[in-house]
Amino acid sequence: MKVLFIVQGEGRGHLTQAIAASRMLREAGHEVVEVLIGRSPSRQIPAFFYEQIGAPVESFTSPNFLPAPHGQRPRLVSSVFYNVARLPIYAKSMYFLYRRICDAEVDLVLNFYELLTGLTYFFFRPSVVQVCVGHQFLFLHRGFCFPKVSRVSMSLLKLFTQVAGFGAERRLALSFRPMADDEVNGVFVVPPLLRREVFAEQPTTGSYLHGYMLNAGFSASVEAWHRRHPEVKLHFFRDNGGDEQVDSTLTFHSIDDRKFLRSLAGCRAYVSTAGFESVCEAMYLGKPMLLVPAHIEQECNAYDAMRGGAVIVAEDFNPDALLQLKGANRRNPDFVRWVDSARSCFLAQLEAALPVRHPRGMALA
Repeated sequence: MKVLFIVQGEGRGHLTQAIAASRMLREAGHEVVEVLIGRSPSRQIPAFFYEQIGAPVESFTSPNFLPAPHGQRPRLVSSVFYNVARLPIYAKSMYFLYRRICDAEVDLVLNFYELLTGLTYFFFRPSVVQVCVGHQFLFLHRGFCFPKVSRVSMSLLKLFTQVAGFGAERRLALSFRPMADDEVNGVFVVPPLLRREVFAEQPTTGSYLHGYMLNAGFSASVEAWHRRHPEVKLHFFRDNGGDEQVDSTLTFHSIDDRKFLRSLAGCRAYVSTAGFESVCEAMYLGKPMLLVPAHIEQECNAYDAMRGGAVIVAEDFNPDALLQLKGANRRNPDFVRWVDSARSCFLAQLEAALPVRHPRGMALA
């Protein structure tokens, strides 16, 4: 079977999910023909993605949120106007996707929550089977529990997710825990897609806090807390900005996947902005967490994660309570078993999607 990937390039979660899926497919004897990745001026695709995806990569211009002036929470209203002004550019991107889908002669398109893929299927109607992958599709599941958030923001998030999944035969929702499928809404629940490097790590309890920041503006909050607690070692990774050793106990690192995982496996606890993928990695390695959501999607992630582990959710970077947790650094065996079943669950869902337009089906195991 030949597969085309279309990946949202915002953050690292969709990138690592695509890497994991690519390896699963290739190990099962299938081919990832090409990877198309959405990019924006405010984000740089990390080198590890090109090195590990195992297929040729092409990029296209895709919508994104604008960061706030201090680089922390995105500006929703400004982002809407910014992206509306760029509609002619996105129209060209959609035509580019349509032509690549048609010319690649593939059996399946895997869409990792890229909005323009859904719009391409809406306007151009390519005939190739599409399957969507992303934890965000869980927000369309009738059984998902939401935190108390703005109804307007929640409606916009659901609308975005509906559009991203338009035209898909199946929407695979990555979840922290098993749930029944919601076939009425076309949502099928699967385990997180973690990279195999995560499974090779042997977690230990070090003396430092490990962190990841989607937006570099959180650096100021980290440094302010560090000045009050200079005795606590901090290792923080960020998308933008190079390596910087501020002093003997505070170091900022540019994002490097192997270095990130080694640091995560050996840390005392993890601090982040509640991106789904890194939270799953920390849960698999048994790390307590402080989550500071940067937007409504991450608020939902943090609330869901808090129900299943040693997780503290806060509005600001303040790991004082996290340092007081005792005996929390242990792995949840139910979560480990759920994640370990990802390969068989994921491939079975792809097999189930194909007979809709390919009556004979295809064995993916």
